[in-house]
Amino acid sequence: MNIIDFSHSSISLLPPLVALGLAILTRRVLLSLGFGVLLGALLLADFSVTAAAGYIGTTAKGLFVEDGAINSWNMSIVAFLVLLGMMTALLTLSGGTRAFAEWAQTKIKSKRGAKLLAAFLGVFIFVDDYFNSLAVGSISRPVTDRFYVSRAKLAYILDSTAAPMCVLMPASSWGAYIITLIGGILVTHGVTEYSPLSAFVQLAPMNFYAVFALLLVFVVAWFQLDIGAMKKHELEACRGHGFDEGDDDSMAKDLNDELEIEESEHGRVGDLVMPIVMLILATFFFMIFTGYQALAADGQAFNLLGAFENTDVGTSLVYGGLVGLMASLVPIFRQRLPMGDVARTLWLGAKSMFGAILILLFAWSIGSVISDMATGKYLSTLVQGNLNPMLLPAILFLLAGLMAFSTGTSWGTFGIMLPIAGDLAAAADITLMLPMLGAVLAGSVFGDHCSPISDTTILSSTGARCHHIDHVATQLPYALSVAVVSTIGFLVLGMTSSVAVAFMAALISFILVCLGLLWLARRPGTVAAKLKS
Repeated sequence: MNIIDFSHSSISLLPPLVALGLAILTRRVLLSLGFGVLLGALLLADFSVTAAAGYIGTTAKGLFVEDGAINSWNMSIVAFLVLLGMMTALLTLSGGTRAFAEWAQTKIKSKRGAKLLAAFLGVFIFVDDYFNSLAVGSISRPVTDRFYVSRAKLAYILDSTAAPMCVLMPASSWGAYIITLIGGILVTHGVTEYSPLSAFVQLAPMNFYAVFALLLVFVVAWFQLDIGAMKKHELEACRGHGFDEGDDDSMAKDLNDELEIEESEHGRVGDLVMPIVMLILATFFFMIFTGYQALAADGQAFNLLGAFENTDVGTSLVYGGLVGLMASLVPIFRQRLPMGDVARTLWLGAKSMFGAILILLFAWSIGSVISDMATGKYLSTLVQGNLNPMLLPAILFLLAGLMAFSTGTSWGTFGIMLPIAGDLAAAADITLMLPMLGAVLAGSVFGDHCSPISDTTILSSTGARCHHIDHVATQLPYALSVAVVSTIGFLVLGMTSSVAVAFMAALISFILVCLGLLWLARRPGTVAAKLKS
């Protein structure tokens, strides 16, 4: 099939915009994504139904088989989701989840404490964003449920700690990927003042969105800043609603099967903690080990950064998931629970992830369509031309945000926009190289946070057992608030070239935004006011 080139046409924006609009209007994610895929296929095939059907078939096949072999990345993520679903179900059967929740109630005395627990866990588990959202969700959900924290609030906490931490930490899958891209950009433009790692470290304080998104999570958790759609969900949670509802398109209906598992009365706190710790340690170990294997195959000496740059994240997640699953069987065997119950629980755990996997497959499909439509290339042309160099960091932040929102991928945006930012800096003002790279990183995370078709957004919903569109709608006001702060920071950074001055400007803006959110949350009739009464 000959694919039409839309790289210079605004038509390339149609499939993602239609999918996004339908998802927001109808709240039916699968239908919306499917319509976006169909529209993209028809456009690419010049409205030939036969060719469009063939394209969709090839795209669907590519999700599972690529270049004659199994699509290892996609299938690794699917396998990890199934393993984590099974592991979570076993933790419920063994009574570990109940024991941990009861223990947490003796240590955590308030709703605020439950939210802060989830936020701190999100900060400390930064190996990978997928892993972060799902693992932290599994640990935190029993506690936040006991204190009537809405699933939407938990999803916000998961999403706004996972990607921001990963994009700031070099010892993460994101950090390794970004450092590799930066290394190529520095070599291309002959920049030798700093190494890729030192450049990444210097970029951290310039990534205003990631820094202030993390800070806002703690501010929201501490001061109960519930605005917009989050107000409704928090009120419903206080009434005991929203913890077991769902509809056919939210994956929550399947996830509720987990509630049919009869929890053991003999569970211990360690029955939950030990498997989770083993999962984390094993994943971290295999990320280093697979990186070591790649280095050895290339004849390179081992070093930690090199291992993370060459790690196989998908394989590491699967191996880590297997170790976690084995560890979760230990308390089952100790309590000598019936094997029939164990088998049924494993099935329910795997089944609980089927809805999320289906949405993820559709999201990957529309990602392929968007890639073939060259949506990213078209958006990248918008920054080329006669632009004031001082405005470039802010413009790149907003454009990267738009691209990540439209394509549903921050990593894809990194791959397209970081080299463009490097080229623009080299042509306009080489001293703006790092500010412009930082703007792309920040914008990519921002757009990813807002996008209903982002896989990280989907998995945050999964980890919290929250309706996907509810998560998108409730997180959006907070993401936009931090985007305003970030835009101001990048404007000042472009004008002054001073990270300290720009960070201070962003910090002042952040404080003002928080005061505005506090005012909105404390108005008569708001959730916070009603909870206080």
